[in-house]
Amino acid sequence: MKSHVQSAGRRLRLALQPYWPSLSPTDLLRDATYRRLWLSILISSFGGQITMLALPLTAAVLLHATPSQMGVLTAMELLPFVLLSLPAGVWLDRVRKLPVYVIGEASIALVLASVPLGWYLGWLSMPFMYAVAFSIGCVFVTAGTAAQIVLTQVVPRERLVEAHAKNALASSGAEVAGPGVAGALIKVTGAPFALLADAVLLAGSVMILRGLKVVENRVAREETHFWRDLKEGLRFVAGQPLLVSLSISVGAWQMWHQCAMVVQILFATRELGLSENQVGLCYMGLGAGTVMASIFGHRVSRRIGPGPCLVLGFAVCGLGWLQLAFAPANAWGIASFVFMLLCFGTGAVLLFINFLALRQAVTPEPLLGRMTSTMRWLILLPAGPGALLGGYLGEHVGLRYAMGLGGIGALALAAWAWQHPGIRDVRKLPETSHA
Repeated sequence: MKSHVQSAGRRLRLALQPYWPSLSPTDLLRDATYRRLWLSILISSFGGQITMLALPLTAAVLLHATPSQMGVLTAMELLPFVLLSLPAGVWLDRVRKLPVYVIGEASIALVLASVPLGWYLGWLSMPFMYAVAFSIGCVFVTAGTAAQIVLTQVVPRERLVEAHAKNALASSGAEVAGPGVAGALIKVTGAPFALLADAVLLAGSVMILRGLKVVENRVAREETHFWRDLKEGLRFVAGQPLLVSLSISVGAWQMWHQCAMVVQILFATRELGLSENQVGLCYMGLGAGTVMASIFGHRVSRRIGPGPCLVLGFAVCGLGWLQLAFAPANAWGIASFVFMLLCFGTGAVLLFINFLALRQAVTPEPLLGRMTSTMRWLILLPAGPGALLGGYLGEHVGLRYAMGLGGIGALALAAWAWQHPGIRDVRKLPETSHA
């Protein structure tokens, strides 16, 4: 029986071969370990599209949150990065990363499942949502950092930009179909209960990641000292001019990004009058942008260099946010909203595939945990104030002003970064430094 099934499978593969896109012999997806990691990213990214819409829509539509409350909600998710990133980095350099990644995926599934449970029991409120956001942030501090390091254990360093581009393609594939499905799911079940779908998808991701064969070259140390190890990570980042330049520029981008992002759901529902399902359909523009940048981003980076490609990402994001600030509240405004999402998807991918690859390429493996956590801490320090600023402007001045400030800030950042040789002149991935 088994031989008949295998024979039928071979015949099916041969029949489909003329219509199925072939991979080059050196494609990363031919590696079984990376392929499983990529599939996990695809599945969890699809679920993430549901959460990206369902959480803020629950707050904005169901709980009637004010712009300031939306700012606090975002800030609560970012607060753990400020509080826990540095100690988490020290801890991660002492443990295996894959189990942390797997447990983190499972933990987020449980946290998301608490939202529909809270709604059913009548407990759902903005303080409850703040607690959910803070819990998700705590998991992202550890499991998110571990996930980035796992990639470096699976993929050769010289292929990190390619790997990040393929990972972005997995995410962008989910972003094309995910928002439409999420909007329809939210319309049918309600925003809180739609989060159960993400919890199920995360459980599937956990099953794929379990048992993944990852070789981790950890250096055995006879004695460890928390503060000494923490300072060693800080000194390494401070001693690398490239990492300092990246932390300043991407940190500034995070501030303007959060300033604009915190009001975009409110802008869509209150300025443009879109329903939850319509918002989901508009977010397919985000997926289109990320798909385009994921396909061509590696080529753009190779042609103009990682540094200039990163600056281009700043500018494209800023253009999207700024033009939306002037959009009319009609069909043209809806098109402007979709264009903003297209620009953000494109710009963010161009930015992060190079940012992640540059910082990982320059760092020796024993310091990857501390470097990653230190960099995440540095770039997200300005994000919380940016979210609070966007919420304040949205509530007391106008939603358009928050979008406009985010756009102006990102374009000014792109102009500054282009004048900064520590970013502009980076035309290839650097060699790994020695601690």
